[in-house]
Amino acid sequence: MESFQDIYLRAAKRKGGKKTLTALLGEHPEHTHLTSLSDDRLLSAFTKKIFQSGFVWRVVENKWLDFEEHFFNFNIEKMLMMPAEMLERKASDPKIIRNFKKVQTIKANAQMIFEEQQNGHSFAEFIANWPSDNIIGLWAYLKKNGQRLGGNTGPYALRILGKDTFLLSRDVEGYFRAHDLISGGIQSKTSLNAIQAAFNHWQEESGLSLSQLSRLIAFATGDNHIQAAE
Repeated sequence: MESFQDIYLRAAKRKGGKKTLTALLGEHPEHTHLTSLSDDRLLSAFTKKIFQSGFVWRVVENKWLDFEEHFFNFNIEKMLMMPAEMLERKASDPKIIRNFKKVQTIKANAQMIFEEQQNGHSFAEFIANWPSDNIIGLWAYLKKNGQRLGGNTGPYALRILGKDTFLLSRDVEGYFRAHDLISGGIQSKTSLNAIQAAFNHWQEESGLSLSQLSRLIAFATGDNHIQAAE
């Protein structure tokens, strides 16, 4: 396994210097931002990423105000009380993206959030307090207890919400394969454990967040050079 320093220096060289790289890595995610969110905002974020998966993101963004109005601003209790025939009727409205299977995930994921709320905390607090050294465990939770939150959909939603997580982008996957740190499927338990262990190691070395490290690995890999002077 490469050291953090070797990866950092290569990324800095590829991106035009340390100053440029620091700007590209972004800020450390704020724990307090996530805990201040109401759970309807989490359901909204999950739903948006589900609809953006395999679709044109801009179209989803342009229709999102209609989604919010259509589904009661993703109020958890209202979504759970919505009868099946109303959900099906709303799924056919041209103001939103008419995909009934994806619309059905709204109620299913509202149920996941509601069930966790019964443990005495908000779903936002539950996610915020999940340990970063086992972020793949949170991915697995969302995949098992929610609907259509597997693959990169759940992690992308977490990143948008402010939860510190790495992403398995093409460049990140390419890095791990090029250095023989994984083999087989990227979503296999063996691969995910190896990736988590590597990020844990680099985090101990650097003090950077998982999000920053994820970007760093991508910047140090693949065809993404820029020409600039520090």
